Amino acid sequence: MNLTILGCYAATPRTFTNPTSQVLEIRNRLFLIDCGEGTQVQLRKNKIKFSKINQVFISHLHGDHFFGLIGLISTFALLNRTTDLHVYGPKGIKEIINLQLRLSNSWTKYGLFFHELESKESEVIFEDDKVIVKTIPLNHRVYTNGFLFQEKIRERKLNLDAVQNYEIDKCYYQNIKNGKDITLDDGRIIENHKLTFDPVPPLSYAFCSDTAYDESIIPYIKEVDVLYHESTFLDSEEALAGKTMHSTAKEAATIALKAKVKQLVLGHYSTRYENIELFKEQAETIFPNILLADDGKSFEF
Repeated sequence: MNLTILGCYAATPRTFTNPTSQVLEIRNRLFLIDCGEGTQVQLRKNKIKFSKINQVFISHLHGDHFFGLIGLISTFALLNRTTDLHVYGPKGIKEIINLQLRLSNSWTKYGLFFHELESKESEVIFEDDKVIVKTIPLNHRVYTNGFLFQEKIRERKLNLDAVQNYEIDKCYYQNIKNGKDITLDDGRIIENHKLTFDPVPPLSYAFCSDTAYDESIIPYIKEVDVLYHESTFLDSEEALAGKTMHSTAKEAATIALKAKVKQLVLGHYSTRYENIELFKEQAETIFPNILLADDGKSFEF
């Protein structure tokens, strides 16, 4: 599982920082999460192929999380994209994008599908044979969702020595990897665990931004492998965090601790701070496994 941070700063873009956008690669799927202004430039800088992006997830309709979407959609059209693009986001995202396409007479020749979200409960919004994506209801000034990405359990691994010892024909290998027991010609039933090894444990990633401190999300992110939680402010601006419905670094760390996640990635920093290391220092007083997001940084889990 690979996470590439395209942008992780709050509010406005600057010459050296970008608003929220990131790419999650899991089981050979590329998911674009949020699409702040400048996202397509960051994709190019980080050598991420446009053609591999088929799903875009927008957390909420504040500009620093989706103002780059119309530009990306338009560029896809100019590049003669033919593959369908699916956009998952709050109700209103379709109207916003279609208005811009209509008034500029810039309709796409590829399929552009909007999956508008309104539920305040967690729901499955994407699923294929390898990955499932669910919403995480967040607490912000406008309707907002985080996203939980979960690998599905992989096939079991063949114990070739055991399989060959029982002289099992290769035509049964797929059934064995699918977890089925095997009946030999002499009538003996060989239980699956004697023929296979456990698969690699499935990985999970939770994206939670933007949000005030809210313990109601803990059941949705319990024991995830990686949690990205916004940390807009330091302790000195705790009152402002409450007023604007954002979180501090310590609050993000508290959520990580209570949810028993394995790794916390901090991001969505206010641009008032010159040194983001301060976020890690404050968070580590509560939770030990802290990574700092930064534009252009990639993590492998």
